[in-house]
Amino acid sequence: MTTAAPPPPATTALLGVYARVGPTFVAGEGCELIAADGSRYLDCVAGIAVNALGYGHPLIRDAVTRALETGLIHVSNLYHTEAGERLAEELIARSFADRVFFCNSGAEANEAAFKFARKWSRKPGIVAFTGSFHGRLFASLAATDRPDYRAPFEPLVPGVHVLPLGDRAAAQRMLAESRVGAVIVEPVQGEGGVRPVPAEWLVFLRELCDAHGAALIFDEVQCGLGRTGTLFACEQSGVLPDMLTLAKPLAGGLPMGAVLLTDRIAAALEPGDHATTFGGGPLVATVALAVLHLLAAPEFLAAVQARGARLGAALHALADRIPKVKEVRGVGLMWGLELSQPAAPFVTAARELGLLITTAGPSVLRLVPPLVISNAELDRAVTLLGEVLA
Repeated sequence: MTTAAPPPPATTALLGVYARVGPTFVAGEGCELIAADGSRYLDCVAGIAVNALGYGHPLIRDAVTRALETGLIHVSNLYHTEAGERLAEELIARSFADRVFFCNSGAEANEAAFKFARKWSRKPGIVAFTGSFHGRLFASLAATDRPDYRAPFEPLVPGVHVLPLGDRAAAQRMLAESRVGAVIVEPVQGEGGVRPVPAEWLVFLRELCDAHGAALIFDEVQCGLGRTGTLFACEQSGVLPDMLTLAKPLAGGLPMGAVLLTDRIAAALEPGDHATTFGGGPLVATVALAVLHLLAAPEFLAAVQARGARLGAALHALADRIPKVKEVRGVGLMWGLELSQPAAPFVTAARELGLLITTAGPSVLRLVPPLVISNAELDRAVTLLGEVLA
């Protein structure tokens, strides 16, 4: 098994904060990426859970064309645009929210949610949990349970506490004794190992935040918008947050994030409290509106649930015959395989067989394919994964 990644091109002008590997991709079709030499790769990374509709989907192509025909790519948030207003209305109609703030990424959405919570609660503290990943900016990084990511950039935003997930006593003590204005949690942890958070923990957090005047934030940047088989992952617990952050698949691969929030939180915000130059521009909002309509369709979500059940069953069967797979976790089309050894070499070996997967921590393989992946492609992915692991 080859474990060493090829070195980057010696003449690359890109800053080396990514250890890019593998071929140069020049095209995509359906659920496959196409390399410069014509090789095809079955993509179960999907741009890290971004490309929900795969590559070359006509809905995205048509939406981009419609947006370009208006001549409006950007006008700033000094003015109204029809696309942004309609998208906000559609998100509100499908969720708990009363207001929407658009930005450009998941980290930006979480940073905004922290600011909104602080303005509303008048309390500076933020609570996150072990296994969390909320972004790489100064507050979102402080709330991310990756000490090796945080260490080079400390001091980060003060007053952020990462508590053990599931430890009720620790959470109760922190909110009772500290000035905590925000509690953030992923209903399904992504980078932390693909770990669905028990519904009873979300119920407990809702009650705790209500008791102590803190805003409950659900980070659905990776697990939201159909990935788990419901439009929002939190629907499966029945728990409603005060704010919910979205990004990755929202605009079909174009950069877009959003914060969904209740009127209770929104009432604390005034013009000038927060801003974004590009957030919710007419081009990305037009595409996002088309994507949202498809992702929210009951028949589409039912198909994700069915494909997710098929993939989960196949991965459990694979684990039953391969001892190095310690645990299989996931929901919908978001799955992780906990291994008894480092996962990175298997990512390399899979790529050499034409399958793209990624990690979620040092010992977890992650599969987050496009939501439009076919049953035949799922079966092919599991077959190739089995060859790699065996």
